[in-house]
Amino acid sequence: MKKTVLLLMLLYLYGFLPVVLAADTNYPPATVEMPLQRLGEHVYYVQGKAGIATDNEGFISNAAAIITSEGVVVVDALGTPSLAKKFIEQLGTVTDKPVIKVLVTHYHADHIYGLQVFKALGAEIIAPAGYSEYLDMPIGQQRLAERRVSLAPWVNETTRLVKPDRVLDRNTVMTVGDVVLEIDYLGTAHSDGDLSVLVKNDAVLISGDIIFEGRVPFTGSANTAHWLEVLEKLDKTGLKALLPGHGPAANEPAKAVKLTLNYLQAVRAAMQHGVDEMLTFDEAYEQADWSAFQDLPAFDATHRRNAYGVFLSLEEETLQ
Repeated sequence: MKKTVLLLMLLYLYGFLPVVLAADTNYPPATVEMPLQRLGEHVYYVQGKAGIATDNEGFISNAAAIITSEGVVVVDALGTPSLAKKFIEQLGTVTDKPVIKVLVTHYHADHIYGLQVFKALGAEIIAPAGYSEYLDMPIGQQRLAERRVSLAPWVNETTRLVKPDRVLDRNTVMTVGDVVLEIDYLGTAHSDGDLSVLVKNDAVLISGDIIFEGRVPFTGSANTAHWLEVLEKLDKTGLKALLPGHGPAANEPAKAVKLTLNYLQAVRAAMQHGVDEMLTFDEAYEQADWSAFQDLPAFDATHRRNAYGVFLSLEEETLQ
């Protein structure tokens, strides 16, 4: 008891107590199911459901935890602080080690709103170069304001954007305790800055949103040309498993890459035809055959906007 009181006094004196208490009291509990699944000797993950960003209390993306002898490395922080808190509680069922690092595969809302929970626990936040194109531009605050409405109460006035402590702009090998992580900086692909994480010990690749499984990918303002290059060059040899940014983990990584690869190729080909023939977007979209993807989750909510963004980018590429 005396040790607990002393710890609280020290936290108060050094200004940490309000942050710690906020982490415990200001997050409405997430009520969605979040089973913790094992993917390798060191790797656990939780899988969000297929859907749009505001479905399932915002739990639509995946997050992973790599348990090392030194502590836990989390990959991606989920779409609300409440979800991050629940993830930490789930991790408590398999380890008593603290979360010491969070690797952010990219800065999109459904992967970063839980960062403040890990930051309050003292974890180092590591992100790819290019994060500031989201975080420091109007889109970051605009998206947060929208989610405070569409994902209330789980995203609310206490939810904030968290900057990384460390930024990676090149491929990096990181040894944490007894685990070796190969972190590939992928540049501008799905987002303004992407990275993937290979857990060498387990031969498990955590890809972030360069790979979607079981649903239509979200392209937004992606650089789909470079995204395709990344997927085509992805080394899948020797992998035992792959965890995408969305959808189930795959024990056959080569097959897991195909959906995203085929989708991007099909959308770019259809829109390139429209640009080459000087069609309007509506004409190009209506002439294309989307039957291979139309039954996938998120098709109705996402696909037409994806195609429009690709159409505009290809027009721009043509003019360069």
